[in-house]
Amino acid sequence: MDTSLVIRAQHGDRGAFGALVEQVGGRLHAIAYSILRDRELAKDVTQQTLLDAWRELPALREPERFEAWTCRILVRRCRREAHRLGRWLPSLIGPADEPVAPDEFAVLVDRDQLERGFRRLNVDQRAVLVLGYYLDLPLAQVADVLGVPLGTVSSRLHRALGIMRAALEADLRSTTVTGPLSSASQPRQEVTR
Repeated sequence: MDTSLVIRAQHGDRGAFGALVEQVGGRLHAIAYSILRDRELAKDVTQQTLLDAWRELPALREPERFEAWTCRILVRRCRREAHRLGRWLPSLIGPADEPVAPDEFAVLVDRDQLERGFRRLNVDQRAVLVLGYYLDLPLAQVADVLGVPLGTVSSRLHRALGIMRAALEADLRSTTVTGPLSSASQPRQEVTR
């Protein structure tokens, strides 16, 4: 991250801020989508995050931490949006508008199983997983981005992985009880807790 761009943007240089948006905008959107699981909602949250960043930029004390600072704003926005909606967020698997090749079926089944487990997580647990595994940030940096203690990140991660593991095991038991998929027309049964 070019700190001089951040400093110029802090002094009102819109071109410098535009360059910063080009550098971090795609990554912010990817994080928002990974947490919220809704493309339009992720786009809205990303845009609002960038507006907030522009408004609050003069108060940023450490320009070299611009990216972590914008991630923190984004995660807070994702959390607020999820709570505002008061619901679990939609599935990663969207409408079937593309035909699936036979060898891709196993990949879709695995992705669907992971998605069902991911939907059981709250927004804070999703944020820890996305930052820690999707972005491959060390836990100390995840704690910094989220503005919470390292112990909180560790406990959220531990809890999230436990929930994901339980969901995958429940899905495996469900598949074992109902038998293997012999036809694409057979519905899969989910075990709910």
